[in-house]
Amino acid sequence: MIRTVGAMVGCAALVAGGASVDAQAGTAAKQTIQVWLTPDLAGAERFATAVSTPGNPLYRHYLSPAEYTARFGPSAAEAKAMADQLTARGLTDVQVSSDRSYISASGPAAKVQSLPPMALGITGLGGASSASAQTAQTAKPTCSQYWGQHVQTVKPAYRGLTTASLPICGYSAAQLRTAYGASPAFTGKGQTVALTESLAPTEMLKTLREYARRNHLPAPKTNQYKEIHLGGGTGCSQQSRSAAPYNDEAEMDSEAVYAMAPDAQQLMIVGGGCDEDQALLNAVAAVLKGDGHRPSASIVSNSWQIPIGDVPPKTVHALAVRAAAEGVGLYFSSGDTPGLTTTASDPFVTAVGGTTLGLDARNKRLFETGWSNETAIPENGKWSGVGLTSGGGGTSLVYGQPAYQKGVVPASMSHIRVGGRTVVDRTVPDISAVGDIDTGMLTGYTDSESKRYVTQVNAGTSLSAPLVAGLVANAQQGRPAFGFINPLIYRLHGTPALRDVLSLPATTPQQNRAAFTPADGTDSASLDVFDSHDRAETDQVTVKGYDTLTGVGTPNGLPFILGLRVTSSLG
Repeated sequence: MIRTVGAMVGCAALVAGGASVDAQAGTAAKQTIQVWLTPDLAGAERFATAVSTPGNPLYRHYLSPAEYTARFGPSAAEAKAMADQLTARGLTDVQVSSDRSYISASGPAAKVQSLPPMALGITGLGGASSASAQTAQTAKPTCSQYWGQHVQTVKPAYRGLTTASLPICGYSAAQLRTAYGASPAFTGKGQTVALTESLAPTEMLKTLREYARRNHLPAPKTNQYKEIHLGGGTGCSQQSRSAAPYNDEAEMDSEAVYAMAPDAQQLMIVGGGCDEDQALLNAVAAVLKGDGHRPSASIVSNSWQIPIGDVPPKTVHALAVRAAAEGVGLYFSSGDTPGLTTTASDPFVTAVGGTTLGLDARNKRLFETGWSNETAIPENGKWSGVGLTSGGGGTSLVYGQPAYQKGVVPASMSHIRVGGRTVVDRTVPDISAVGDIDTGMLTGYTDSESKRYVTQVNAGTSLSAPLVAGLVANAQQGRPAFGFINPLIYRLHGTPALRDVLSLPATTPQQNRAAFTPADGTDSASLDVFDSHDRAETDQVTVKGYDTLTGVGTPNGLPFILGLRVTSSLG
């Protein structure tokens, strides 16, 4: 059944059982923007840190959405003053969001684009952006069901390699559950995981049921999956969010969570706005607003990134701090290119990096290293390197080192030179899971025209984030919300709860050092050499202990689940 519910901009629709509706509205003559209002960030940061830190008297004394607005949000008078200013500048449809997070307004593109900087920042000024972390999708004419099943001779040799394995055809749920130790005793029952998206899936519940059937998982119940579509407001330029080829990002996110936590409730929020950044930030804000009494979920998986410079960092920071204060954990993909993103850099989010994972025929881990591959293609009878693909990470130039990273992150990564002096800053990522397309996950979507279930290999840190979110849902089963978990996982560093991800040793067999993808008639053959670190492209490394490709490591099954449960009880 479809029913209309309150929305942040325009209208929204609640979709149960996988049905969907479009609530986008607008005309090409206008452009809708949002001015994000400034809360008491300093006070909110102190409170968010306190409620997230075991041992603090305020630990887990979270605020409701309404309490957060009353305590730290901008006042009604401040919101009215900004609304009046927008009206005075000739903008129309000026509306203050019910939680006073932002003000939406519409106007001719020329007038909107000429606005000066305001409050935390303005979103909706740009066109379609590449905010979503890239989901790697490659046709694999020849691949392996497990690592090393098929091995290819490399001619001519490249960097001393004469042998490589064919990439994985896509790991199954069973393979990934074994790799990260998902337990039948902890299935996410009673937990809600929110998934923030910019594009809606096609018949997601039907798709999820087929995914479950093919992966020998219990079928999801009708009430286990819901969608909320946020409206685009009145006046989005049609050029701002133009039609794009079908993207199955949402399906991968849902299936990854389901593979780890098959009993968890899933709430997919499809954002609305005049550009992708705005739509995705709106989706996060909608979860935090909830019904006013509580947020819509305590775990939010965000398989997307906003590049540095696209939005003011404080726009993201205000949402991240609010999430922690309300007991909500935000899990962000670290990005699918070397370096940092605005979203993953924030010290109040859990940034999830990517790994390359090799499992044998019995699902035993042959290797797992930080995802950082040099790609080479044949050219004039030899291999030619064409660049590096990797998960995101590095050291922030915006945020100082948070307390939870002290004593864990080595000085070689946290200390940087800025303006002739040394500063100690936030490093990314915090934790990791598989993200390399060569060792990705087999996902599926329902073709919008034929209605057939179509499978393909997907990966990227877009996969890593929902895998970790699902495992956290398992750990949180039957417990109060963990909220922002970074203070917990850094306490678990060096314990059996986390598997330290290491660089490949020199003794690693050649077939475990690279993936060979044969030519398929469209693309030439390619060779991905694992664990490659080119200082010309990135300062990220995979080393013993914390590193800037994998953080504190990957979840280690039951010890990870029990470690979170015990550590969260120390307060």
